[in-house]
Amino acid sequence: MNPQLPVAARVVIVGGGIAGTSVAHHLVEAGWRDVLLLEQNQLSAGTTWHAAGMVSCLRVSSAMMRINQESTRLYTNLGRLTGHDVGWNAVGSLILARNRDRMTQYRRTVAMARYLGVECDEISPKECGDRFPGLRIDDLEGGFWLPGDGRCLPAEVPRALAKAAVAGGARVVEGVRVTALSHQDGRVTGVETSAGKVIAEVVVLCGGMWSRQLAMAAGVSVPLHPVEHHYVVGRPMPGYHGGLPCTRDMDGSIYFRGEDVEGGGAVLLGAFQRTTKVWDVPRVPDDFAFQLLGDDWEKFADPLAEGCHRIPGLRAAGFAKFVNGPESFTPDNQWLMGETPEMDGLFVLAGFNSGGIASAGGAGRALAEWIIGGTMPFDLGSVDIRRFGPWANGTAFLRDRVTEALGLHYQMAWPNREYTTGRNLRRSGLHDVLKAAGACFGVKAGWERPNWFANPAPGCAATPDVEYAFGRQNWFANHAAEHRACRERVALFDQSAFGKLALSGPDASRFLQRVCANDVDVAPCRTVYTPMLNQNGGYEADVTLIRMGTDEFVLVTGSSQTVRDAHWLRRERLPGEAVECRDITESRGVIGVMGPRSRELLARVAMDPVTGAPAALDNSGFPFGAAHRWVIADRPVWAVRITYVGELGWEIHATMTDLPALHAALWAAGADFGVANAGHYTINSLRLEKGYRSFGAELSSDETPFEAGLSFTLAWDKPGGFTGRTALMEKRTRPCAKRLGLFVLIDPEPVLWGGEPILRNGQPAGYTTSGSYGHTLGAAVGLGYVRSTDGSPVTPEYVLGGSYEILVNGIPKAAQVHLKAPLDPGRCRILG
Repeated sequence: MNPQLPVAARVVIVGGGIAGTSVAHHLVEAGWRDVLLLEQNQLSAGTTWHAAGMVSCLRVSSAMMRINQESTRLYTNLGRLTGHDVGWNAVGSLILARNRDRMTQYRRTVAMARYLGVECDEISPKECGDRFPGLRIDDLEGGFWLPGDGRCLPAEVPRALAKAAVAGGARVVEGVRVTALSHQDGRVTGVETSAGKVIAEVVVLCGGMWSRQLAMAAGVSVPLHPVEHHYVVGRPMPGYHGGLPCTRDMDGSIYFRGEDVEGGGAVLLGAFQRTTKVWDVPRVPDDFAFQLLGDDWEKFADPLAEGCHRIPGLRAAGFAKFVNGPESFTPDNQWLMGETPEMDGLFVLAGFNSGGIASAGGAGRALAEWIIGGTMPFDLGSVDIRRFGPWANGTAFLRDRVTEALGLHYQMAWPNREYTTGRNLRRSGLHDVLKAAGACFGVKAGWERPNWFANPAPGCAATPDVEYAFGRQNWFANHAAEHRACRERVALFDQSAFGKLALSGPDASRFLQRVCANDVDVAPCRTVYTPMLNQNGGYEADVTLIRMGTDEFVLVTGSSQTVRDAHWLRRERLPGEAVECRDITESRGVIGVMGPRSRELLARVAMDPVTGAPAALDNSGFPFGAAHRWVIADRPVWAVRITYVGELGWEIHATMTDLPALHAALWAAGADFGVANAGHYTINSLRLEKGYRSFGAELSSDETPFEAGLSFTLAWDKPGGFTGRTALMEKRTRPCAKRLGLFVLIDPEPVLWGGEPILRNGQPAGYTTSGSYGHTLGAAVGLGYVRSTDGSPVTPEYVLGGSYEILVNGIPKAAQVHLKAPLDPGRCRILG
């Protein structure tokens, strides 16, 4: 490797593990030669070297499967391309299941994997035993076999990737520590190192568990924390060797594979315990290279017992080696990727949650394409670092959360599983009121949000406690009651967690006209539903704008999109444009008053702030899409007539501290109407019955408004055009590659959660992007994109001309497709 440190480089990559070397290799492969990788110790010396080296393509989302498939392709060919052996061995993966719920979990995941081209077979307990010697199988329900998976030598992969990068023109320097990030006016300008400064246009943090402390010193949040991860290597046993499959017994929280050791073959046994230990250091030491933490046989006692249960011969053979390696975990068990919202030009690829070997090969390519192209190459929202804000970077929170995150790798992957640690970080002004009313809270972007409410009625859950299942859960009847309350009477929703950005300044209107695809230059006190698109015509955001005044707007977005949207707006602002963007989510709360009797309820409490008379609520005085100032319970509010549930309703915007008094007044006024509190599960089912989309589910950078059925949001002829217009004009004349449909199951019993494959005429044609139970329709309902199965253009006629089934827990269930919402279509947006 070249030991000389240059004065400048186009890109500086911090960290020489598998993430950093993958990014370097893929940047060079794409033609960016002026790349400098700096490693404070030696390549692979941090976390990479002690990984178990297992690579599987089976993941819970299409994007993550795509990433891991790319890793597998890379490692398969890397030794041949570089002449450096990375030990790739396609030994396959064997997944064991001890009970029916685990089989159901994997049937769901495998159904999606097969649609995406991953070879996977369901096998019997006997077949599991045939693939791994000495395996106890009498307590197994079944298993799954993935022949394309494999393993590698973790420490050798970065060395091979670095060799490939250097051959293409990159420079790799070991023994140089990055001590600080240089930046000016919100943009990274380079790095300071132990050997001097380096100027750079782009800096990529791939420093694993060191990344957070380096970023924090520059005011950037990289929320991750190291935890202890354990595995042991047994002594030689007859019949065992390194060619045995990578095997996972998640019901025992263990994994194991063959390992070639001196004297023969052995078993490597690792674990993702239900809870783990944080690495309790105030700062990750700079010189922690090729080091491990102390043996902890006491903590490993349960996995050891499970391993000896599954492979009885292990007990007699014993163990020769204990590996306790610290690895960085994030608050949601997904890695961190992309440009940081605090500093332009600073990218991150870190926090792989013990999955770096499996994912970093493909992730490095995706990030390289992101850096070069300026936007994510496909939907990577689940790992986009902008899903987090500073709230997620507190040390106490991280230390609490990551102890649970590691174990969730192998705990049951229930569709709506909530974390139990790191709670109550962000709470709306209504939290205590709704808690007293029996709310069962979930977490979104750190916010405690009511999912559903306890209900004393027969058949309902009387306490706010979830009993997880893949079918109907214990809150099903509670959800039905809330859903019907909104459809038939009136319901109150705490919508405070939705993001709210205030934009103001002399250029605010002109700026928003350019970055929003719809015409947002409307009169004050009006709202506009609009996308924000990238240059390719794909979605960057899906928002509602409220024009409060000539130069004042409030942008309302999803809870998890607030940081991302604010970052996008800041990036799109031109030099000299006088527009300010402030996040007001923490201070401004929202109560949704929704349902056919919402007008009657509000007529009892809403007052005109100027005249003191009852506020106008009729269609002429308060038309759909309008926003007006009111007074309710002596509190000033903004009332916005808009709905995400498809019913007559208003959103009441007010300060957080005023929410309890407002809720009390609304509750009292609606008592004789049968007003009900309703949670976010109800918002989801109501919007699905009406075909309303959700960003991150139906909408992402992968979709255009044509495919999503939202071309009515495009103001083609407004002066100056809009971002993405040129790309959309080209696509306007071409057939859509996919088209969004709304699916209703024929059988009234099953539940859809999202992520279920769609079959058209018996052939895989897509998967559901969202799902719930439509209590008004009396069946499960979901949205999903239909792709061509025979090369035909995906026209509305093509979508409607097929016969459909949805794979529910791996079992095909007949479904009816719609391009208009089947519920009251005259009042709903057209999907086709």
